[in-house]
Amino acid sequence: MSRIRLAARCVFTGPECCRSLCREPAAHHSRPRVRTFGEAGVSPRISYDLSDFLFRLLFSLIFIGLGLEHIFSDELIQGMMPEWVGGKRLASLVAGLVLLAGGASVAVGYNVRQAAMLLGAFLIVVTAVIHAPALLQRPYDLPEEWIWLWDVYQRSNFFKNLCLLGVCFHLMHHRVGRFALKRGEHD
Repeated sequence: MSRIRLAARCVFTGPECCRSLCREPAAHHSRPRVRTFGEAGVSPRISYDLSDFLFRLLFSLIFIGLGLEHIFSDELIQGMMPEWVGGKRLASLVAGLVLLAGGASVAVGYNVRQAAMLLGAFLIVVTAVIHAPALLQRPYDLPEEWIWLWDVYQRSNFFKNLCLLGVCFHLMHHRVGRFALKRGEHD
């Protein structure tokens, strides 16, 4: 086989196929394999800037949505707050403003590091004070047939918050792309 054929074979099936026969320099075999859109199972490549924007937007949607819910429709949220929480409506409004401000800031790329720290602190407090204790005890008046739902709800919220907290840690050191209101080394 010709040299060109062997090099092309490397590109399409990996370096293992011709490592012993290929006349290309060793660096040829250490380059990462780049697939194109036309190959099976490969999605089109998007730029870092677009990827960053979509990452920030999709991540922030949960905070924006929950922030709006805490502000405008919080009857269910107040009902699920522990008995010891005083001023439930005020607590819900403050939580809603924190969620909305942090989520919107991440979405538009303005002070992402500070927004991530705000959301991270919020998640730590809510997870430690609300969701962790709710894993260990249920409301006294919870009907027997709803216990499973309470357990699943609290467990899923606990682990969801841990996942979101992980993203907040990442965002504290993330470089935003060009689709951001404020760009800097780390914002």
